[in-house]
Amino acid sequence: MPTRNRGKEGSDDRLFGDPKMQQKLKEAAKDMSYLLSRGFAEKSAVQLVGNRYKLNARQQKALQGMSASTPQVQLRKKHTVSPIDLKDQTVAIDGFNLLIILENALSGAYIFKGLDGYYRDVSGVHGTYKRVQKTEEAVLMIGKTLTQLEVTSVYWYFDAPVSNSGRLKTILRELSGQQGYPWFIDLVNNPDTVLAKSDHIVVSSDGWILDRAQKNFNLGGYLIENHISKPNIIFAE
Repeated sequence: MPTRNRGKEGSDDRLFGDPKMQQKLKEAAKDMSYLLSRGFAEKSAVQLVGNRYKLNARQQKALQGMSASTPQVQLRKKHTVSPIDLKDQTVAIDGFNLLIILENALSGAYIFKGLDGYYRDVSGVHGTYKRVQKTEEAVLMIGKTLTQLEVTSVYWYFDAPVSNSGRLKTILRELSGQQGYPWFIDLVNNPDTVLAKSDHIVVSSDGWILDRAQKNFNLGGYLIENHISKPNIIFAE
């Protein structure tokens, strides 16, 4: 059984826990949105705003997750479906994206609600996925909720080049078999492209995917807000 948790580092309470720092991040997200809405490249905007507010690299990553241009927010909300719209539908999931944000939330790590309503974290797989204490809990939470929402079938997509993705596929396949979930799990070289072109309802908080998907559902946000007790959330405003 894995003993590690996901996401939270020793410095995070200092970087994100202070109410003054949280307010600073909210102000920075407003400035970032202003620049993005006026055509600034994300990299340039992060650097400019990060320098103004004296944010380190980890804080700047949080800022990126909290920020979006006004047109991006409008587009993503336009293509977002409600929970009742999932009945009798097929869902396509950005596997690592969804699992890692839920593992973070369940582990007590800081998570960040963006201006577009989607949640992000400041961790990542970095070429290798490591199962943590909350992995199975997150998977079962997803399965139970999608069953309650009467989803017909679910396609999970994971990055094939990421180490241990095959092992994770086996875990999900075994759990879906035990629980009777109608799941199909695929390892692909570029899940982002597959999801962006999908005709199904897409589950991801990746901005690039959200800007291209025909329909999306904020499953991560739905689970965090309804099924996780007292998550450490920093909200953009």
